[in-house]
Amino acid sequence: MAGCVSRVELSVTCRNLLDRDLGSRSDPLCVVLQDAGSGRWAELDRTERIKNCQNPEFCKKLVVDYYFEKVQKLKFGVYDIDNKSFDLNDDDYLGGVECTLGQVVSSSVFTRPLELKQGKPAGKGTITISAEEIKDTRVVYLEIEARNLDKKDLLGKSDPFLEFYKQSDAGTWQLVYRSEVVIKNNLNPCWRKFSVPLQTFCGGDFNKPIKVQCADHDSDGSHDLIGTFETNLTQLQKASDSSAVEFECVHPEKKQKKKSYKNSGIIRIKSCKIETEYSFLDYVMGGCQINFTVGVDFTGSNGDPRSPESLHYISPDGINEYLIAIWSVGSVVQDYDTDKLFPAFGFGAQIPPSWQVSHEFPLNFNPSNPYCQGIQGIVDAYRQILPQIRLYGPTNFSPIINHVARFAAHSAQQGTASQYFILLIITDGEITDLDQTRQAIVNASKLPMSIIIVGVGEADFKAMEFLDGDNGVLKSLTGEPAARDIVQFVPFRQFKNAPREALSQMVLAEVPKQLVSYYKWQGWPPVKLPEIKKM
Repeated sequence: MAGCVSRVELSVTCRNLLDRDLGSRSDPLCVVLQDAGSGRWAELDRTERIKNCQNPEFCKKLVVDYYFEKVQKLKFGVYDIDNKSFDLNDDDYLGGVECTLGQVVSSSVFTRPLELKQGKPAGKGTITISAEEIKDTRVVYLEIEARNLDKKDLLGKSDPFLEFYKQSDAGTWQLVYRSEVVIKNNLNPCWRKFSVPLQTFCGGDFNKPIKVQCADHDSDGSHDLIGTFETNLTQLQKASDSSAVEFECVHPEKKQKKKSYKNSGIIRIKSCKIETEYSFLDYVMGGCQINFTVGVDFTGSNGDPRSPESLHYISPDGINEYLIAIWSVGSVVQDYDTDKLFPAFGFGAQIPPSWQVSHEFPLNFNPSNPYCQGIQGIVDAYRQILPQIRLYGPTNFSPIINHVARFAAHSAQQGTASQYFILLIITDGEITDLDQTRQAIVNASKLPMSIIIVGVGEADFKAMEFLDGDNGVLKSLTGEPAARDIVQFVPFRQFKNAPREALSQMVLAEVPKQLVSYYKWQGWPPVKLPEIKKM
């Protein structure tokens, strides 16, 4: 494993973006991709979408691991988002730039013209990226409300939102937070509790000037300033459950024009707390074991394993898509499991001696001990079982998800961050029990587990993409939403000609976030706390 030197946070602003919308301005979003080899790019992170704006200053920072010893080629792409789909291929491209992370890190401010393709400028559009190392794992939590804000709309009250800016060393103001929810028609709003990493908020300097702006949201992007005030984290921290800290929200122009002007409302900081956030490495180095389970689809739609057309056909060089997926994902995950014993199951086949269809049979035919020794053990068990079973159906995912969930639930009862479970399902995609699987995933989202689905073959994987939940929160049939996003789906065909590590990088990219989000949700610190933790 290459040693990640540090994580960097990239702030992005754009100027003079192309206008792709009729009757309004573009709704831009910026995505950062990393070169995955063979002409492929893997997404690392994306900003929020800003409506009706040609000069966006994105609030969400792009977080990238920085490896000193690697040339990390990055591509920043700006898109005009006009729909709710996660996929950017159906959105207008407003331009992009390719560079290395080293170039960005070594420049205090990195500005480049946007290009639609190499050598073709995107009008006068530019992108500016600045990097900051994340050295501090503390997070600021704030609860804020306002009283008697000025009315800005003719037909209704104001729709207020907040923006926080920190002062840079050069004296300029940099946006660090924009409140998500615009509270409609309300002059006494109470915003949802929110958090900002301390590093982002004030660079760890409790006396660094912070400017807070309250504005009235307009859908055309021409937001009206209600008022502003300056403070710092030391002052904000005086807020407690028993007494709020109040600031007058002042509109500079109104103050100049009217002697009798007092303010445009009062902003009340109800609570300001600073807590430590732990990273994936904090948990892993603190003793969290990652348990890896494999589920293999042996349904009839895969084709007869003896036929070269079958997805289970083992080629003369000893491989097929199922084996490549097991190897590439397993070889990364096995480093985090000390005993290297991995349960491996099949589903959707008739198995001897009764030839009953089973949806969770051990690949080694040993129900009391379904563990294989290392990834090689899974591969050997798979090769041995193929000629002994009959591919059949239907394709039911829920039994194997529920099987792993039982172990995860037992582990969760200990109340410590000691065990996390990853289930890899490899399938040709023709799922039968979609409703039961949705329920199983929603139940599992409350447990210490993640599910990776690799789709092999050329099937339509719409059901798998639906389970991934990237286009919105996955819900059970009864409407219960998943507590967190735990499914990552990847079609193998996208990686056919890519290096082996490209598949594992893509499917495992979400796991660290999912693991941390679970333990954070439970409020569980690492079993062994990191010794050098800045407090």
